[in-house]
Amino acid sequence: MRHVLVASLAAVAAASSLAVASDQPLDTRQQRSLSWALTPTNSTAQFRGLAAVSDTTAWVSGTRGTVLRTVDGGATWTSVGPRLAPEDAALQFRDVQAFSATKAVILSIGEGTDSRIYVTEDGGTSWDLVFTNEEPTAFYNCVDFEDQERGLAVSDPVDGKFRLVETKDGGRSWGIVDASGMAPALAGEFGFSASGTCITTAAGRWYLAAGGVDPGRVFRSDDGYDWDASNASITGSEAGGVFSVRFRDTKNGVAVGGDFTVPEGAVRNAAWSEDGGQTWTAAETFPRGYRSATAWLQLQLQHQV
Repeated sequence: MRHVLVASLAAVAAASSLAVASDQPLDTRQQRSLSWALTPTNSTAQFRGLAAVSDTTAWVSGTRGTVLRTVDGGATWTSVGPRLAPEDAALQFRDVQAFSATKAVILSIGEGTDSRIYVTEDGGTSWDLVFTNEEPTAFYNCVDFEDQERGLAVSDPVDGKFRLVETKDGGRSWGIVDASGMAPALAGEFGFSASGTCITTAAGRWYLAAGGVDPGRVFRSDDGYDWDASNASITGSEAGGVFSVRFRDTKNGVAVGGDFTVPEGAVRNAAWSEDGGQTWTAAETFPRGYRSATAWLQLQLQHQV
């Protein structure tokens, strides 16, 4: 049986919500800790997506078409995933974005038509398939929303550039974004569908984490259409690079990653920025191993998982 590791959902929800700009410098001297508790889910799926809405409500998503929801702070979890045809039963929902106990958007990964987006507005009782990838070379990794209406999902490069699809109606419909403003990808560069945080938004700006090249890079955009890229000071490889990027305001951000084939590796797997992602500095002390996600908490303790 798989378990979900739960801290206070209020704290996790604060980290997952839209950032409130403060532009205060990072305080690396804070030494606070969180208490964690394992809670049974009665599911054998592996989970990669997490969206905490409040101190009581959260959604998780994972392998074999699994989506779970809690409305009692993680004490119990209910299966609320879409009813899939037998040929689709192995879909992996690597990202979930939730707006309430009733509305959520999930993204499945894979080549070709395995990359899909579903939306529910009744707590998972019913799901609508709102996007199916028709480009054979595309592979969608993650999705994020800047508000209740506008969101972006990102694919590995198509024709030399990361591909984006955009919604302006809360996930009900999606369209391909013109790639003319996207900075070119390097040969072998791609994103990681490890935690749903390879594309994130905070304080009016978008960020995209990339690996497959050394060093890994972070792309940034003020509008989601025009993008530039910077060296993230994180070691990259065929299985490594930047897995997750999060900003707490317009200036201060953290990127984490590593090599998932070397889970205990702790060499240049984290970096921070104080200028909105234009430049990155390698951490003074690295996390003890590969990290696939990062989030800011209200107490301003930065945490990686």
